[in-house]
Amino acid sequence: MPTELESQFSDLIGQRVSIRLHEAQGGFRDILGHLLTPYSLRNKRGEVIEFSHSEIFVWRKVIEKQ
Repeated sequence: MPTELESQFSDLIGQRVSIRLHEAQGGFRDILGHLLTPYSLRNKRGEVIEFSHSEIFVWRKVIEKQ
């Protein structure tokens, strides 16, 4: 059964999102790009970044630049 976050991310596939992730060593890192799957996004350099929902501190949909 999909989690609530997985369902929300499934609805946002193709959209631009910003996600703040917990770092294992402490602190955070931000990733920004277009959501490919509920667990990956493609950043502006074309790199696919995978993440786990357990790492997410906060996320938001980003409005595309015009």
